[in-house]
Amino acid sequence: MKTMIALAALLLTGSVAHAQDLKKDGGVLVTASGMTVYTFDKDVADSGKSACAGPCIQNWPAVAAPDKVAAPYSVITREDGSKQLAYKGKPLYTFVKDAKAGDRAGDNFKDVWHVVKD
Repeated sequence: MKTMIALAALLLTGSVAHAQDLKKDGGVLVTASGMTVYTFDKDVADSGKSACAGPCIQNWPAVAAPDKVAAPYSVITREDGSKQLAYKGKPLYTFVKDAKAGDRAGDNFKDVWHVVKD
């Protein structure tokens, strides 16, 4: 329920970006197209930084962020200047090996990638 309220707040901001397209499906956060959203254990919550760069970001694309978000969401600025959405201070990603909506191939990948549950 808290996630739905936060998502509603995002919609009210009038921002046009991926963040407003996030929703809960089967107990996990997904994009509007149903692609699973992940966090990375090496990211430090509320640090404003992502530990995923280079080959990592090619396999784990950052979820783009709008200009304005409401708690529990926040925005970090990546080293390349792009804006990435964070949930409870942790940057959000998708996984290139998730071929279709509902895939969760990245969950517990190398014990450091996890689906976002609320």
